[in-house]
Amino acid sequence: MFLDLTRSICLKHCMMEPAVRQIWKRGFHNLHRPFILHKRTHSGQPEHADVSHSRHVRPPLLVSRLYQPSNLRDVGQESRLPGEMTCKSQKLMQQAGLIHPSNPGCYYYLPSTVRSMEKLIRVIDQEMQAIGGQKLDMPSLCSADLWKTSERWDLMGKELFRLKDRHGADYCLGPTHEEAVTTLVAHQTTLSYRQLPLLLYQITRKFRDEPKPRFGLLRGREFYMKDMYSFDVSEEAAHETYESVCEAYARLFARLGLRCVQVQADTGNIGGTLSHEFQLPADIGEDRLLVCGTCSFAANMETLSPDRTDCPQCSTGTLVESKGIEVGHTFYLGKKYSHIFNATFSNHQNKPAVAEMGCYGLGVTRILAAAIEVMSAEEGIRWPGLIAPYQVCVLPPKKGSKVDEAATMAEELVHNLGQFLPHLRGEVVFDDRTQMTIGKRLKDAGRLGYPYVVVVGQAALEEIPKFEVICQQTGETMFLSKDGLLDLLGTVETV
Repeated sequence: MFLDLTRSICLKHCMMEPAVRQIWKRGFHNLHRPFILHKRTHSGQPEHADVSHSRHVRPPLLVSRLYQPSNLRDVGQESRLPGEMTCKSQKLMQQAGLIHPSNPGCYYYLPSTVRSMEKLIRVIDQEMQAIGGQKLDMPSLCSADLWKTSERWDLMGKELFRLKDRHGADYCLGPTHEEAVTTLVAHQTTLSYRQLPLLLYQITRKFRDEPKPRFGLLRGREFYMKDMYSFDVSEEAAHETYESVCEAYARLFARLGLRCVQVQADTGNIGGTLSHEFQLPADIGEDRLLVCGTCSFAANMETLSPDRTDCPQCSTGTLVESKGIEVGHTFYLGKKYSHIFNATFSNHQNKPAVAEMGCYGLGVTRILAAAIEVMSAEEGIRWPGLIAPYQVCVLPPKKGSKVDEAATMAEELVHNLGQFLPHLRGEVVFDDRTQMTIGKRLKDAGRLGYPYVVVVGQAALEEIPKFEVICQQTGETMFLSKDGLLDLLGTVETV
């Protein structure tokens, strides 16, 4: 396997543009020239640094300066971690300093988690806007009058966070925004059929008063969600929009490398006549699913008799039970909300007609946690590569070791990766904690889940320098030349 990989890398190198190879060689020509990591002031600027130079060269991201109050030394000792450990993703995220419990069902999202979440949001934006979605932002504080008009004020029960303002008016913290968005569209009295389908979405904090919040970010009382709402001219057009959103969801999960199953589901308190959930198969999942082994049929058990074993779609297949984590949900609403709030448009005959609606949710923070849950080993996080907080971690040798002189090469490597691979700027971190052995830092890197870890050690001092590269997703270890490393990291996809 190693020989095949070497041949592949050599072949790629032969096909590289000569200009790119020449640039890389120039970058490493003076590899032993010191690359000084200046002591930094409280403002973050290097002391005595050349200001004009610092405008063009971004200083390296140092692990020692990342705000990540981790408990990596305490792996397996849950008693030292605040909060009850109820699943793998929660344990790993708290140990790695990605989240910190605030109160039941609420968490601080620390910088690395925010980076990952922002990347996920960019991917969601790309897929939603590719099908015509337009992004907006609606108030989290929702008037009780809207919810009473739709009769969901009482239907939602205790899951709805309710409050009064100083004047005694009732409000709620929105767990979803069907009432709000339909009212918004209803206020546009000049909406024409030519403007439909209209797809409006937001990515915001949502609130739900869960009776028993657990599993970290998988079931909390405060979370991030993408909710999209569609308005169409007819039932047929609304079903076409529904299918386009489901296909966009499938593309999204494929890009993340997650195996997601679309299952028939109950419409619940959202309402409507058609609903599907997007489930990640996982033993920790709270939903019980029935999946046919012969055809594509899959359903949440709540929609079928629990004793049923024959497939209602193909009649020949057997339904097999499994568990899943719900990460997305789609609904065809019909005129449930548009009729109540009078969301109309001018049809072909220039007469008012009530719009057909759909709504589509994605749990943003839940996708993050669920991905870690299904992809990770007990000893360390594995991210979907596209949304990892950082793509590469470079480890220099321990200070004072026999290969200490390779430290300069490690510093220069970080600089050159950012310079010659523009898509990796801001994606490479330098583990400057050289008082620790490479072994300990390597273990930390494995637990934090950097997709690629580059160790600069003894092999870097050979006549033809080699860098040890560990691919966390596959577990492979490679020794690559500088050109081979450029080839490999040049294929990394970022958003």
